[in-house]
Amino acid sequence: MKRRDESGVLRRLTSPRSLRSQLLSRSLFILALLLLLIGTVQFVVMKNFLYSNQAETLLSQIRSLPKDLLMNDSFFPIRRDRSEIAAPVEIPQPMQPSGEGSDSASGAQKTPELPGFPDTIDTGDRGPFLFLPDTSLALISKESGFISRSNESGLPAPQLSDEDYENIRKNWDNKGTDAYRIAHDKNGIEQLLVFRPADGPWGWNRLIQMGIATAPLKAIALRQLSIFIILSLLALGGGLMLYLPVLRKTLNPLDQMVSTVEALDAGNLDRRFPASLGQTEIDRLAESFNGMLERLQTSFATEREAKEQMRRFIADASHELRTPLTSIHGFLEVLLRGAADKPEQLNAALNSMLGEAKRMKKLVEDLLMLAKLDRQPVVSRSETRLDTLVEEMMPHLRMLAGERSVKFNLTPEIKSMVDCDKIKQVVLNLFHNAVQHTDPAKGEITVSLTMPMKNWARLSVEDNGPGIPAEHLPHVFERFYRSDAARTRKQGGAGLGLSISQSIVEAHGGGINVHSVAGEGTTFEVELPVL
Repeated sequence: MKRRDESGVLRRLTSPRSLRSQLLSRSLFILALLLLLIGTVQFVVMKNFLYSNQAETLLSQIRSLPKDLLMNDSFFPIRRDRSEIAAPVEIPQPMQPSGEGSDSASGAQKTPELPGFPDTIDTGDRGPFLFLPDTSLALISKESGFISRSNESGLPAPQLSDEDYENIRKNWDNKGTDAYRIAHDKNGIEQLLVFRPADGPWGWNRLIQMGIATAPLKAIALRQLSIFIILSLLALGGGLMLYLPVLRKTLNPLDQMVSTVEALDAGNLDRRFPASLGQTEIDRLAESFNGMLERLQTSFATEREAKEQMRRFIADASHELRTPLTSIHGFLEVLLRGAADKPEQLNAALNSMLGEAKRMKKLVEDLLMLAKLDRQPVVSRSETRLDTLVEEMMPHLRMLAGERSVKFNLTPEIKSMVDCDKIKQVVLNLFHNAVQHTDPAKGEITVSLTMPMKNWARLSVEDNGPGIPAEHLPHVFERFYRSDAARTRKQGGAGLGLSISQSIVEAHGGGINVHSVAGEGTTFEVELPVL
């Protein structure tokens, strides 16, 4: 089983869709593209550098050519076929004194040697011997045109168009810089050509062209490129070997998060990811997951609480409805057994059934009101003076209080947008709750209306009853909740009055709170927005 799990993990890690494989392949691909770009740029720069250096070398060689080579066209005859040669070219010789260095016996004349160019004179049909191998030389003049100075030992001189030569002259005059061109000779060999005007009075009337094959230069650049490619491949291989453990270590926090998520379920949502894993993106992901888990935990807890409340609500509602129905059913059985013939028993039974029916009716009405408020709390608001609203209820409240002491502390001219009937119901519920939990003779109830904060009115009902224990305060507004089991039928109601009051106040955009000290009394405070 363990081997199967390890093989599954390995397949996920080496899968083309895994994050590790994608990061590795894309990183290597980008690195290969960068190395290819660097190699291409290096090859181009290297080739241009070699070409420029070679052009400078050729220009230096042109500058070192003896002027005698350029002064007389007949010194470099144009290559022709043997049939076109009419007579050998005679080179004039200077007179030498007899007896010194002369050969008077034979009468032969010697060809003068030019310094720096030994054995460069050949009056035969082959033309002059080129002093450098793999090099071409040509003279371009306006009188004689293009004259190649290369023979079998050199390269054929490529001939450009007259327009090209004219552009070379113009560029030289405008820029004054040496330039080179690439051209192919008649054998298809690529040559690097440089140009320079002849020194002396000719100027641009005679243009010297020297060329050299570019194959050796390209071979050097390609050799450098090959070395770079080999080193790049070695670097990619070494980078791959080093990158795999680094990538594995980098993605370890993500693997831990995956393991944690797989272990989560509805029963252990209290697990959290470490807040700091050393990586900003992973930390942000962990924070997001922690927030999501917290919301899920809260949602599940709310759902469980809602289900518990619904279960408790159904049980309490069933109990509250069953009690009056049981009482009515019992009185009917008594009547059927003969109590109907006795007026005193008949009246008592009918009065009891009427009371239970009223109680059941009120319970059903309260449940319907809560359902409406939960579904869509719609209230008909109008501008109302809250002090006037409470004053209208004073006679009714004093009647409910009986012999209890009732005080009213009302701040005048407090206006609010409320539903008068709904707010009266809230006051009535709170006052009735105070009456139920105070002594009939010694009880004291105070109804106050103040404005402790700007734009907010506070309506409070305070009593001197036994108070509510601290552990019951968070639950007093829950439906069917009773802090004292003894306050069920005679002293307490069904436990819906405070829930209805809370729903009405919240529908008006306000809030309701309770403050109580055991043995000292309880105060309910209703806060409403004012105009």
